[in-house]
Amino acid sequence: MPETKRYTKSTLPSKTCVVCKRPFEWRKKWGKCWEEVKYCSERCRKAK
Repeated sequence: MPETKRYTKSTLPSKTCVVCKRPFEWRKKWGKCWEEVKYCSERCRKAK
């Protein structure tokens, strides 16, 4: 049986936004592309 990564709120991975320097948490929609995520929001992505 393949083991899937399960996250709880206390164990979510986080990163720091390259624009605003604020920390942001992992989201389900970023599950398959978490390594490429650099910005915390659309606003920061557009302000790069």
